[in-house]
Amino acid sequence: MSHNRLGQETSPYLLQHRDNPVHWWPWGEEALAEAKRLDKLILLSVGYAACHWCHVMAHESFEDEGAAALMNELFINIKVDREERPDIDTIYMNALHLLGEQGGWPLTMFLTPTGEPFWGGTYFPPTQRYGRPGFPDVLRSVAGVYRREPDKIARNVQALVAGLHKIALNSPGNSIAIASIDKIAERLMREVDPVLGGVGSAPKFPQPSIFLLLWRAWLRTGVPAFKHAVTVTLTQMCQGGIYDHLGGGFARYSTDAEWLVPHFEKMLYDNGQLLDLLTLVWQDTRDPVYEQRAHETVGWLMREMLAPAEGGGFGFASTLDADSEGEEGKFYVWTEADIDRLLGTAAPALKAAYDVTPGGNWEGHTILNRSRNQRFGNAETEAALAASRAILWRAREARIKPGWDDKVLADWNGLMIAALARAGTAFDKPDWIAAAETAFDFVCTAMTENGRLRHSWRHGVLKHAATLDDYANMARAALALDQATGKPRFRSQAVIWLDVLDRHYWHRTSGGYFFTADDAPGLIARTKAIHDNATPAGNGVLVEALAQLYHLTGETGFRDRADALIAAFSGELERNVFGLCSLLNGVETLQAALQVVIIGARAEAGGFLTALSRLSLPTLVLSLVAPAEALPSSHPAFGKGQTGGRTTAYVCRGQTCSLPITEPAALTAALRLR
Repeated sequence: MSHNRLGQETSPYLLQHRDNPVHWWPWGEEALAEAKRLDKLILLSVGYAACHWCHVMAHESFEDEGAAALMNELFINIKVDREERPDIDTIYMNALHLLGEQGGWPLTMFLTPTGEPFWGGTYFPPTQRYGRPGFPDVLRSVAGVYRREPDKIARNVQALVAGLHKIALNSPGNSIAIASIDKIAERLMREVDPVLGGVGSAPKFPQPSIFLLLWRAWLRTGVPAFKHAVTVTLTQMCQGGIYDHLGGGFARYSTDAEWLVPHFEKMLYDNGQLLDLLTLVWQDTRDPVYEQRAHETVGWLMREMLAPAEGGGFGFASTLDADSEGEEGKFYVWTEADIDRLLGTAAPALKAAYDVTPGGNWEGHTILNRSRNQRFGNAETEAALAASRAILWRAREARIKPGWDDKVLADWNGLMIAALARAGTAFDKPDWIAAAETAFDFVCTAMTENGRLRHSWRHGVLKHAATLDDYANMARAALALDQATGKPRFRSQAVIWLDVLDRHYWHRTSGGYFFTADDAPGLIARTKAIHDNATPAGNGVLVEALAQLYHLTGETGFRDRADALIAAFSGELERNVFGLCSLLNGVETLQAALQVVIIGARAEAGGFLTALSRLSLPTLVLSLVAPAEALPSSHPAFGKGQTGGRTTAYVCRGQTCSLPITEPAALTAALRLR
């Protein structure tokens, strides 16, 4: 007998739908076998727990008895959490793009009984509006075409499946020169709003990969326009409504060009990448806004995003919802009357600083922001505002909170772990580094099975084979912790994970890493990609990781693999430079890493390490070696030693190294030379 089968799942998103009258199946062999047995089409619905429009469609259609009855009659209905199954989401989102449709969630795709896509869309309203057909009409129409025009369905399937396989083909090319990266940076910079920051107009997404590329271009070339593109964007985001001025952390994107009205959901991956970027830019600018936002964002992370394990340790949870009490943003917004009642005589100062007006700035309410006056006031003024914010935060804590998706994803944790390790070093916060180590160890133990990573964990239950991005981002995190702590185990773990990727993910014919392993459960296509999306592409991340390992160890196998990876995808530069930032940043580190060698005990190198932590050095590869320890023979500082028995540093660019440096101030001076 048919029924809803989501009650035994662990995904918060799937559990949100366990009481729907829809006879949902989770993705799996059982659901596909049932579709084949009954020769019924599959309705695939993909979303995630923090998705506002997913909630809207659920309320309008999936909770409606009439719509559910129609779905149950005509289809095998499969519900997928895109965060838990990015492999499935990627395939069917690509199919939607091949149909010429704009992507988004909820993703609604119609598949043959064998799982092949032939048509789809995103959100469908219950009745015709927004220029979109009503969902029940769509259901009847699709089922009718399948019965009456099977040849039409077959043609669509053939075209889409062929297109999906074509997407998986990489575009090989030649090596990439640093000069070419500078030109690409100039091209991307022209897309940045010079006044409000961000790429393009509304909606605006943070796109940290692009701004990391532009920041590295500024450090490399000294062209002020690169710096301005990054700082205007970061400042507008840090002072705009996309930032939570009471609780810390950034929302996923802004619905307008001014960064005022966010899509209120908070994602771990955005905040990890933005923390990384804030740290790098602060190291150069010392802007107090960036420092405060970094501290507040880590505060939010440690207060609200820890997912503890029963036996100890923790990972970082995935998302906070946009909605509470069925309304988007309700938890976060204010009225002037709220502010006056809570703050009394302190209200006027906060209202002036945070854009609080009688009519509000969004749907009769106020989204707190400091966009109109972005500079901080004096210490006394800022202390008073902080006290007022604390009162508002405590009042907000009494509200009904947005939903929390506490599943732990290896790839997103990797992004945050790396950011925490680097920020902890820069801001001299050992507790941040310790938290990064704890989360790293959690992934290595609780999320590892038979020596292989798993993608998702929740409440002690592991789900799904690891993706390329899981391994790539965790390897990146391992190397960040290696640089932050000097503990050999982190580098060793990165090498182990890269070996797994080479054995199970590398495409031996045309190069590049597949998104899924060769022994993972089969899908209709095996994808391979180099373009960054909201998160950096695993293939791009790995160029950076391999480059660092080559410079640290001197093992040519790492460089050979990095070169092969670049060659596998560099032909993409002829088609579209957007989305290749992680690849290009990795190329720079491979070709032009800033290698610093410190010869001496770590306990005696504190001054040098502090000097390094205070400078923005995204291509830095640090080797801290004991006096009796030898560097790899290929290292440009091979054979160099201490001067006068003192801790000694060398700065190497290419194959040329500086004279020995025995004072931290001299190291700072040497590194500030462009």
